[in-house]
Amino acid sequence: MLAIEDKTRKAGYRLIIGVDEAGRGPLAGPVVAAAVSLKENKFPVAIRDSKKLSASQREAAFHEIYPRAWVGIGIMNETVIDEVNILNATFFAMHNAVRDLVARLPASCTNDDGFTRSVCLLVDGDRFKSDQPYHYETIVQGDDRVLSIACASIVAKVVRDRILSVYHRVFPQYGFDRHKGYPTMEHKMAIKRFGLSLIHRRSFHYGL
Repeated sequence: MLAIEDKTRKAGYRLIIGVDEAGRGPLAGPVVAAAVSLKENKFPVAIRDSKKLSASQREAAFHEIYPRAWVGIGIMNETVIDEVNILNATFFAMHNAVRDLVARLPASCTNDDGFTRSVCLLVDGDRFKSDQPYHYETIVQGDDRVLSIACASIVAKVVRDRILSVYHRVFPQYGFDRHKGYPTMEHKMAIKRFGLSLIHRRSFHYGL
């Protein structure tokens, strides 16, 4: 999972940032993006696409990633998703995650005149847009192929799951702690019975 990062580093980029998201498909809650730049690449736990890990494995990985990386988070709530559509909201969340990560870097790094040219974003998927001045590459199935993207996928998923678990305390009738807002039968039946909550995405098709 380091081949693409190694190739990018040999191309002259000093700061490589993996970017991924969680929450494009759910009917409720935010989309969360994470940006991760690794300080080291050896982990005592499994690091792979978050969808291929159990909840406990993701939590374990999450706690191992933070000491070994610079991490940024970006969150766009359901109101933004309804206003600009889920794809653009995802781009905004990714943009903010990168900004958050860069803001956490030492000033000695970001004040370098060549800093902007030294950054490369490796973004999961086949589409991305941002007005940030950094070079980027989109990588299909990047969360399976690039270690920093896999880390970003884990961080984004864990952060989003924690948010939905908090929402469950506010709206327990929907079962957000179990399905995390995804369109399961249980979730659809709850919507049919109780209507939409404040965190449901009004622009989505519910198929009820």
